[in-house]
Amino acid sequence: MTVTVLIVDDQTVVRAGLAMLVDSQSDLTVVGQAADGREAIRLTGELAPDVVLMDIRMPLMDGLEATRRLAALNDGAGPRVVILTTYDVDEYVFDALHAGACGFLLKHAPPEELLFGIRAAADGGALLSPAITTRLIAELTTGRPRAGRLPPELARLTPRERQVFDLLVAGRSNTEIGRALAIAETTVKTHVGHALDKLGLRDRVHAVIYAYEQRLVTPPPR
Repeated sequence: MTVTVLIVDDQTVVRAGLAMLVDSQSDLTVVGQAADGREAIRLTGELAPDVVLMDIRMPLMDGLEATRRLAALNDGAGPRVVILTTYDVDEYVFDALHAGACGFLLKHAPPEELLFGIRAAADGGALLSPAITTRLIAELTTGRPRAGRLPPELARLTPRERQVFDLLVAGRSNTEIGRALAIAETTVKTHVGHALDKLGLRDRVHAVIYAYEQRLVTPPPR
């Protein structure tokens, strides 16, 4: 199946370059381009793209507000939003992920990383630039006291779902989880879906944020 993509950026040259890259792939196609968040919301309603590549700093409506509104479409069943930014020091990283973005990539990332991010988003996964991941973990673990007990909603998970969830937030792929637990990858996907639903989480990125906020995982030493 072809993944449809909407590109949102206030710079015409950037949109053109991204469109050329995406359209060069047989399984991806650009269905529209927008110059600001307001236009992105309108085109999403008309074109129903699978993935939206969203810039942050734009006139009229920035990417953060547009992401928040797109995430609320169709009771949360709107398009998958991947944030693209020029700088890895963008102060909106944390807010954008909380607003509903499933990925956060740098515009100067290698083409293969951008394409992988689009495919991962369309497949229900997520991708963060390594530099952004490091800063996000630092933000989530700085100045916050360790929780004294586990959050009660974890009791909703079956023992197997909890095993899968713990491996998921540790950064393991479905294939790696399947190998570790000696179960089929399709079974892993089922457990992942059930765990996310029971905990009220959108996707893997949201699950990682949740795990660090609840102190279910400990960041590696810097």
